[in-house]
Amino acid sequence: MSERFGEHVQTKANFVADVVNRTLHDLVIRCTRTEAVRDYYYISVVGYGRVVAPILGGALAGKVHIPISHLADNPVRVESRIKKMPNNEGGIAEQRVRFPVWIDPVSQGWTHMCAGFNVVRELLDDWLLEHSEGFPPTILHLTDGASTDGDPTSIGTDVLSRSTSDGGVLLFNCHISAKHLIRIEYPQNDLRLSDNRARILFNISSQLPDAFRKMAAHFGLMLPAGARAFVYNADPTSVVQFFELGTRPVNLR
Repeated sequence: MSERFGEHVQTKANFVADVVNRTLHDLVIRCTRTEAVRDYYYISVVGYGRVVAPILGGALAGKVHIPISHLADNPVRVESRIKKMPNNEGGIAEQRVRFPVWIDPVSQGWTHMCAGFNVVRELLDDWLLEHSEGFPPTILHLTDGASTDGDPTSIGTDVLSRSTSDGGVLLFNCHISAKHLIRIEYPQNDLRLSDNRARILFNISSQLPDAFRKMAAHFGLMLPAGARAFVYNADPTSVVQFFELGTRPVNLR
């Protein structure tokens, strides 16, 4: 994750950390009603490298199943960032905005994917003991390499076997690359995947429900029935869309 990502001066680790922080902030905004943050979501953020552990910082360090209101109240810090926005004259203006930070980038050079999925399975089992009704948990898994601790197929399949009354757990997988390789987004089958490591991730990716495929159309992605929640050789734009798609289709009341 220490390589530069695409045309960005940022490393993959820095870019992904920014996307995750922005996604968490977007979730907080979507859950805000009359200045109060309602707990429509519970969040766990897990990282894996030499160790596998929750990676939120500050007051939330080590914690999982965090209500979105607690997340909103406990960023590690709030930075001032420059955001480019269209102006009334058809140009682009720079605006200074507040940017909450919950995680910082880490690059350790290991991809203990099996250990990571084991932790996810434990978190799911804990959660589902008390939350067997409603929308199933959604897992957004991002990696820049192949598993270094074995084949994750068995554990990933076991994760997919979990469910609530509303359906099976949704597992999204995204492989990112710093090289200019052919990008494959949400394929229906594995015919274009020449790499066995890519096929492994494809096979443990959920089929996208209709609501997610409809949302994908807003990004210009017209996906057929049976499309999998899998992106291979993702570039920066694909990573942003991956997190947006994985968190958008749930109706908030």
